[in-house]
Amino acid sequence: MDTSTTFDSTVENMNDLLNYLQAGHTQLPEFQRSWIWDDERIRRLLVSISMSYPIGVVTFLQTGSEGLVFKQRPIHGVELNNAMRPERLILDGQQRLTSLYLPLFTDGPVETTDGRNREVKRYYYIDIEKILDDEVDSEDAIISVKEDKQVRAAGNIIVADYSTMDKECDAGVFPVNLIFNTEKMFHWMNRYCNHADPDTQLKRQKLWMKFTSEIVTRFQNYQIPIIMLRKYVPKEAVCQVFENVNTGGVSLSVFELLTASFAADNFSLRDAWDYVEASTNQEPVLSGLANTDFLQTVALLVSYQRKKQHPNAAVSCKRKDILKLSVDEFKSNSDLALEGYLNVAQFLQEQKMFLSRDLPYSTQLVPLAAILSGLGRRAHNHTVRGMIARWLWCGILGEQYGSAVETRFAKDMIEVMSWIDGGPEPTTVKEAEFSPDRLLTLKTRNSAAYKGINALLMRDGGKDFLSGVDIDITTYRGNNFDIHHIFPRYYCQNAGIDSERCDSIVNKTPLSYTTNRIIGGNAPSIYLDKLQSEHNINPDALDNILSTHAIDVNAIRNNDFDTFFNQRMDALQSRINKAMSQQ
Repeated sequence: MDTSTTFDSTVENMNDLLNYLQAGHTQLPEFQRSWIWDDERIRRLLVSISMSYPIGVVTFLQTGSEGLVFKQRPIHGVELNNAMRPERLILDGQQRLTSLYLPLFTDGPVETTDGRNREVKRYYYIDIEKILDDEVDSEDAIISVKEDKQVRAAGNIIVADYSTMDKECDAGVFPVNLIFNTEKMFHWMNRYCNHADPDTQLKRQKLWMKFTSEIVTRFQNYQIPIIMLRKYVPKEAVCQVFENVNTGGVSLSVFELLTASFAADNFSLRDAWDYVEASTNQEPVLSGLANTDFLQTVALLVSYQRKKQHPNAAVSCKRKDILKLSVDEFKSNSDLALEGYLNVAQFLQEQKMFLSRDLPYSTQLVPLAAILSGLGRRAHNHTVRGMIARWLWCGILGEQYGSAVETRFAKDMIEVMSWIDGGPEPTTVKEAEFSPDRLLTLKTRNSAAYKGINALLMRDGGKDFLSGVDIDITTYRGNNFDIHHIFPRYYCQNAGIDSERCDSIVNKTPLSYTTNRIIGGNAPSIYLDKLQSEHNINPDALDNILSTHAIDVNAIRNNDFDTFFNQRMDALQSRINKAMSQQ
């Protein structure tokens, strides 16, 4: 076969397509979602076929490639006696093909849902006279009925009954599941045309001839355009094609595609991830870890190990690299990656990042876990830990993990490991910059540096105003710490202080819920006095606590916002420079 193109396009008869589904020659890759179309969409699809309207292209993937093997399953409604390897897999068109197969090729009712998403069972019919009447909308000619084949009106009154063949024929409604069953259709036709008075027989015979020549043949001869993706395409192409053509608009994750691939080797990636997820969920800061993030860390470890053996090999964790992972590579590195993430949780606690919502960049955890895994015991060395912390803070405060992260993952993996071994500073460290003016624009958790400065204040010894205790994971969670105003917003509004400075990170700090309630909307002099008088806090001790937050004590006690703000901008910049080692 010519491999210069990746696909072929043609048309196939619908009858053949549905027979291939029934025989198992065409199946679904495991990563496909379940069939979900409701009763109305099925009915309207049948209307389209009856009018010879196009229903779109169906895309298949040719099987047979040794490097492109997925676990497969038959479509909904097909049961195969023996497991068989299909000739092709459906990438796009599952909903349409299944919605044709079930009413046209099965004897029982179609198990679907109604407009309210309630489970229902439906049979589908064509009203012969209506479908042939140009004055009647085709939408009204194809009907669905409940599994008892009775149509009821208000008060549960039966207005139509198709529960037997005789009643179907008398009503002139033809079951669509007979269209491709010649023997049963002939039997139904014989009853319809010949079991009535002579005048009715003649009328029905004419209707039947017109019905079969105009409507039934549309079904039997209906052609569906198909695209066949050749078996030589790489896995990442399958993923991309699926996302591009899938009419359901759902994105296929690399995890789902790799799950289907590994399943062909009798390995459950989903079970492996469930174990990882259960382990990492015990660490609050890792509760948002995604399976794709974990796979990227595994891919980093695999490619880094490969580079140590072959220096010209690339370190990478892009989609194509993940999809190239073998089951053995995943197995031999998943425990290392998990250990890396558990070490990440401990390391982040040291940096005073306790919850997933506090992470400036969740993406930075991918290379951090790989680096800690790659270092092994060396990651617990004081000097090494300080270097990793500096890299972390440069990435956060330099705001370098907001875009093009996959390239940075690999670059940092190589450069940080080399740096620890005596090489030059990583690019992330060398290029990190933080302008003092940036402090004025950091106002919400949407900014990585905003959350980073909050953590930095806690890391550098910030204590709770009320309790005076160091902030660790126990006190942070137990006392509901968050980022709160030092000069309250209500006070600032009344004092004519502009919102730009009032709401910036310069006027905010980590405080417990109780402390923030005491502060309320009061001037600092008032709430500080309240802390001293009502909560018996020594003024000198309170001054020491305030200084741990880089707050100018005299300025805050005198409600001098301008002095406070300018002094704290300088103090925060100094702490930022220190964290990034740019003193």
